[in-house]
Amino acid sequence: MKKTSRTRLVTGGAVVAALALGGFGAYSASATGEDTAAAPAAPAAAVAAADAKNKNTTRSTHLTIDAATKAAQATLDAAEKENQRVSVAVVDHNGNTLVTLRGDGAGPQSYESAEKKAFTAVSWNAPTSVLAGRLAQAPNLKDIPGTLFLAGGAPVTAKGAPIAGIGVAGAPSGDLDEKFAQAGVAALGK
Repeated sequence: MKKTSRTRLVTGGAVVAALALGGFGAYSASATGEDTAAAPAAPAAAVAAADAKNKNTTRSTHLTIDAATKAAQATLDAAEKENQRVSVAVVDHNGNTLVTLRGDGAGPQSYESAEKKAFTAVSWNAPTSVLAGRLAQAPNLKDIPGTLFLAGGAPVTAKGAPIAGIGVAGAPSGDLDEKFAQAGVAALGK
């Protein structure tokens, strides 16, 4: 079979491309740490010093699942002592739900309302009863997705920064909901 110059060019190009990709794969594996013999690890002290000096990063405190569960149960217990049927939600500092408890006999709307109150409290680092008062000056706040500006949400803070929110819904008044949420916050201090 006679090879034309075009066939030789295409074949040669394919071989060059395969070699280049093979070399890239070896480099990529080395860069991701799969080839640990190629590069010595940085000493632990140097890494710690670099982390301490890096002003482009921050550390944050998070509520553990055990702590969130403890707070939610303390909240539900406080409501049950007063014969109230509520739902409780605990969210992290990003508003993601960590724990929800729906008390016996709690209304179907209370579950979602509790989550929204918890999200609202952690988002603004304030009890939702205080935030509800702010609607007079900024009525558009209520239009922010996922929020609920009714009493019943309380922030959980560490060193003044919000790390979680506890929301309660289902009691006959927001004042009671918020009282129970505060019982959950207080349980974390014990």
